[in-house]
Amino acid sequence: MLSLSDSEEIFAIFIALAIIAGFIFSTYSDMKATITEEKEKFNDKKEAEEKVKTLIELLDAKTRLIDRINSVKKKLEKSKNN
Repeated sequence: MLSLSDSEEIFAIFIALAIIAGFIFSTYSDMKATITEEKEKFNDKKEAEEKVKTLIELLDAKTRLIDRINSVKKKLEKSKNN
């Protein structure tokens, strides 16, 4: 059986700990990047929803304005015909 000296065992443990620390750091970095990406997606979605709400409000206002113009035109035509 192969026997390691004390310095070789310490070196092996150091390498193992370095690999584990690298794995933990890599996982942490990936998780942080994923969370940041999801926050950006959420904010983009929220902005898009706000834009849609604004457009709907503008379209509703335009529709009300057109309806008022049509009603005024009808009243003017009635008054001209009478």
